[in-house]
Amino acid sequence: MTFLSIVLPVYRVQGYLRQCLDSVLGQSFDDFEIVAVDDCSPDYSGRILAEYAARDPRVRVLTSPANVGLGRARNLGLEHARGTYVWFLDSDDWLAAGALAAVAGRLRATEADVLVVGWDRVHWDGPVQSGSAGAVLGDAPRVFSVEQWPQVLNVLHVAWNRVIRRELLDRLGLAFEAGWYEDVSFTFPLMVAAPRISGLPRTCVHYRQRRTGAITRTVGERHFEVFEHWEHALGLCAKYAEARPAAYGDEVRDLLFQRMLWHLTRVLRHDARVPVGSRRRFFARMTEMYQRHRPPRGAFSSPGSGEGLRYRFVGRGAYRSYLVAEVAMRVTRDLQRRAGRPRRKLVRLGRQVFGRLYYRLQLLRPVDPSLALYAAYWYRGVACNPAAIAAKAAELVPEVRAVWVVGRSRVAAVPPGVDYVVEDSRAYYRALARARYLINNVNWPNMTVKRRGTTHVMTHHGTPLKMMGMDQLDHPAAVRDTDFTGQMRRADRWDFSVTANAHSTIAWERAYPCAYETLEVGYPRNDRLATATAAEVAAVRERLGIAPGRRVVLYMPTHREWLPKGARVLDVERLAGALGPDTDLLVREHYFAEVAGHPVVEDLYLAADVLLTDYSSAMFDFAVLDRPLVIFAPDWPVYRDLRGVYFDLLAQPPGPVATEFDELVKIFQERRWDDAARRAFRERFCGLDDGGAAERVVRRVFRDPR
Repeated sequence: MTFLSIVLPVYRVQGYLRQCLDSVLGQSFDDFEIVAVDDCSPDYSGRILAEYAARDPRVRVLTSPANVGLGRARNLGLEHARGTYVWFLDSDDWLAAGALAAVAGRLRATEADVLVVGWDRVHWDGPVQSGSAGAVLGDAPRVFSVEQWPQVLNVLHVAWNRVIRRELLDRLGLAFEAGWYEDVSFTFPLMVAAPRISGLPRTCVHYRQRRTGAITRTVGERHFEVFEHWEHALGLCAKYAEARPAAYGDEVRDLLFQRMLWHLTRVLRHDARVPVGSRRRFFARMTEMYQRHRPPRGAFSSPGSGEGLRYRFVGRGAYRSYLVAEVAMRVTRDLQRRAGRPRRKLVRLGRQVFGRLYYRLQLLRPVDPSLALYAAYWYRGVACNPAAIAAKAAELVPEVRAVWVVGRSRVAAVPPGVDYVVEDSRAYYRALARARYLINNVNWPNMTVKRRGTTHVMTHHGTPLKMMGMDQLDHPAAVRDTDFTGQMRRADRWDFSVTANAHSTIAWERAYPCAYETLEVGYPRNDRLATATAAEVAAVRERLGIAPGRRVVLYMPTHREWLPKGARVLDVERLAGALGPDTDLLVREHYFAEVAGHPVVEDLYLAADVLLTDYSSAMFDFAVLDRPLVIFAPDWPVYRDLRGVYFDLLAQPPGPVATEFDELVKIFQERRWDDAARRAFRERFCGLDDGGAAERVVRRVFRDPR
C-alpha cells in the first residue's frame, strides 16, 4: 500500500503547475502517488498533467465530468487515493526540498492521525513571510489532542497544511463541502475529532500569494458562504466531541469562537471580497453568529485591544462604531510607525487622523455626478496632462465642475479663477470622497476608496524610458517605493490609463498588470506643443525675458536615486561658458528636486531652440516640436543596469549622443543635430501628438456611455 497520496485539484494553474509537480516528483522520498483532478480547466493545465502522467507512473489524472469547484474536486481525488495518509496540496503552491522525507519521518515516529506542517508565504512581489505554524507549534507536545493543546486551532485553517490518516476520514465520513471557504467546515471538525495530532514546524509548503486569480479575492456575494461553513463546522465539532466531551470544552469553544470572529472580520476587512453595498448586511450576519455561538460562560478571552474592540462592536451590532474603530486603528498604526518625528510633522499627522475619519463619513454620502477632482505631481499645482484635460473638459462638458487639489505651500501659484481645495483640509477629504471623476498623473493616497460609479483616470507624466512598477523588481537598487503590493493596489483603482504611443501602452500594461482600459490617444499636455504658433513662441520668450535672436538651450536632467541630493553629472556653469555669449542656458531640474524651476514646463519647451537631456522623459515631449535634441549620457551603463530601461537609448537616440564633456561642446559648436535620428524618434513616439489628445480623453471619459 502506498504511504502517501497527494491529492491535487487543478483549475487555471497553467503558469504554476509545472513548478508544483516538479517540486513533488523531485523529492528524495518516493513512496507516494499524485492523484491529480482536472476540474475541467479551460487552459493548458490538462495537457500539462497528461504530459507528466505519460512519463511518471506516480502521477494519475482524473477528469471531473464538470467543473465542481475545489472542495468537490478534492473529494473526487480522495475517492481514488490509495495511500495510508492523504495530503490535499494546492496546485499553485509547491513543496520545499526534503518536505516529504520530513513528513514521512514524523508520521512514522508519532503514528499521528493529523500532522500539521509549516509553510511560508511567497508573495507575488518577492517577499517571503513565515507562516503561523512555527510560532504556534514550537512549544507543542510531540503528540497531543485538541483538548491537550487547544492552541493548535490558531494555525491557519487550510487543508494543504495538514497530512491526514485516510482511515480517520473514512471513519468520520468527513469530506469537503461545496462553495467558497470549504476549508473551514473541514479542518476545524477534523482537529476536534483527531485523537492523535502532531506538528512539524519546518517549512514544507511554499504558499503562493497570487496577485490575481484567487477566488477569495474576487468581489461578490459568494463571500456570504463563509457563514454556512462556520455553522456547519461548529455543528460537526459538537457532534464529533460527543465521545470526547473535553475536545469541545470551554477552552476549545473559546478559541473556536475567537477564530470564527477573526476570520469573519478578516473577510469583511479585505478590500476585494464583500461588495461595498453588502458590507452592512455582512456585519449583521456576523452579529447573529456572535450572539448564537457566544461561549456559555458568558464571555470569552479577548485577544489584544484591537481585535477585542472589533469583536465587542460585532457583538453589539454597532456597525458605524466598527467602521470608525477600523479607521482609528489604521491611523494609530501609522502614528506608531511615525513616532519620534518632529512636532510639526506630528501636528500634520494629527490633522490627517481627523481628516480621514471625516473622509470615511463622507463616503457614506452619495457621489456628486458633477464633480471632477484633478491633481498633478503629488499636489504640486495645476500642471501636466490633468491640466490639459481639465481645460478641454471645461469646453466640452461645462456641466462638470473642476476642482484641483494643491498643497498648502502651493496655494499662491494656483492660477486665478481655478477652483481648488487644500490638501488635508475638510474640503479636500469631502471632494476626494464624493467626486465622480478623479484625474491624476500620479496615484491618489493609499486610503482613497474606489467608489462604485466613480471613474479614475491615470494620465501618467511621461513616456517611460526607465522601468517602472513591477518591472523594477529586477532592479532593486533604484526602487524608491518597495511596496509593490501597494503600487498594484493603487493601480487597481484606475479605470483608464492614458498613453502617448504603443511603446508606453506595452510598458504600462507590463509594469501595472491591472484591469484598466488603455487610452492610447497621445499626451494631452503635448497638444499645446503640437499646435503652437510662432506668435505664441515669441510671447513665451518675451515673458521669460529672452532677448530676440538669442539661442536658447534647455537642460533637463533626470533623477538618479543613488546620487546624493544636489549632485549633478554635468557642470552647467562650465557648459554655459562653453556655449558662447549668444546662448542662454536654461536649467530645469527633475520634479523630485527641491527646486524644479519654472512651473510650466511647456513654456520652457516652446522657448528652447535645443533640448539637452540625459534620460529624462522630456525628450519624448520635446520631440513633438521637431527641434534639435542632444543626449548627454556619461553614466549610461550605470543608469541602464541600476535603473533598468525599456530600450537602448544610445542605439535609438533622438539626436546626437555625447558621453564626455568635450564631445558635448563639440556637438553644439558644429551643430551636429542628426535630423535622421530625430525623424525616426518622432515617428516612433510622437505620431499621436497631433493636438487632439485632450479632446479624445474627454470624449471617452466624460461622454462615452460605455
